[in-house]
Amino acid sequence: MSTHLAACSSCLSEQPSGRDEIVANIADDGALAYQPSGMSSLTETVFFVFGLVALGYLSGWTGYLRAEVGNGLSQFAVAIALPLLLFRTMVSADFHGAAPWHLWGAYFAAVIVAWTAGNLVTTRMFGRDAAIGVVGGISAAFSNTVLVGVPLVLGVYGQDGIDILSLIVAIHLPTMMMASIVVFELFGGQGREPDPPLVLMRGFLANILVNPLIAGILIGLAWRVTELPLPPLAVRFVDALADIAGPLALFAVGLGLSKLGISGNARLSLALSALKLMLMPAAALLFAWLFGLPPLSAKVAVATAALPAGINSYLIAIQFGTGQALASSQMTLSTGLAVITMAFWLSVAEIAFG
Repeated sequence: MSTHLAACSSCLSEQPSGRDEIVANIADDGALAYQPSGMSSLTETVFFVFGLVALGYLSGWTGYLRAEVGNGLSQFAVAIALPLLLFRTMVSADFHGAAPWHLWGAYFAAVIVAWTAGNLVTTRMFGRDAAIGVVGGISAAFSNTVLVGVPLVLGVYGQDGIDILSLIVAIHLPTMMMASIVVFELFGGQGREPDPPLVLMRGFLANILVNPLIAGILIGLAWRVTELPLPPLAVRFVDALADIAGPLALFAVGLGLSKLGISGNARLSLALSALKLMLMPAAALLFAWLFGLPPLSAKVAVATAALPAGINSYLIAIQFGTGQALASSQMTLSTGLAVITMAFWLSVAEIAFG
């Protein structure tokens, strides 16, 4: 896997063809299109993406659709449509070259900054215990890279952007889950007997190996090794399901949020959302510049860092048995606020990196 992940240098050296070519609307076979537009395409894309989230939220909030329907839509998106999109990316992307260490270094340096700040704000400013501090750190640093990130990056930067995002997605979930487990065991588990390292590793591997998103990436890389073309009928199946992944995922996110909502912790949730939506992308922009990332790679890194918190921060809180209400409230708030902050950071990255 590392050989073929390392083969992504062309993704990291691709140059975007200019601001006028950054676009997003649904025009081709129901997919998020990438084509020229005369209006402010960055703003249009952001409103379109988060508008789909809002439609899902309103459908659940008004009772037009039961919020539980969002569970089924999310399962379909995460188990089938998005893995097929990642599979197609791994099989068809034009990879050549060097390992994307600078991309990973820039992005995860921003993760460390946001996680540390989230932990300190939760424990020092709001006086919560260490276990809640771990959840606060995760919530401030865990981007929704798949359900929101994939359709957003596809709409703004096209397939070249997805090729770069897939490199982050490939190690994002395993890295964040392992870091969450280790940090919780070290700092959040006072008052209980820590689990043996072997038990922790077995549980971690069990979660990762059965994750359909990771499976989509690994199977795509394995197919790439064979150098065999996909049969035409298989291509039609993959394209049909992968092309609906973005809109379906966004609508499902909104419908799911209508069930979770904001359940207390409003001030802390707002503070953590500010860290997620402002501090983390600012750190990513700085580190992208320090690491010398090519323009498109830098812009994708900033956009990914500017994403709202994902459902995994809530799921990790459930796994740890603490901070579920905080994670739920912060995820809802950050998703709602991201419609404003995302447009800002996309514009800043466009100015900074051309």
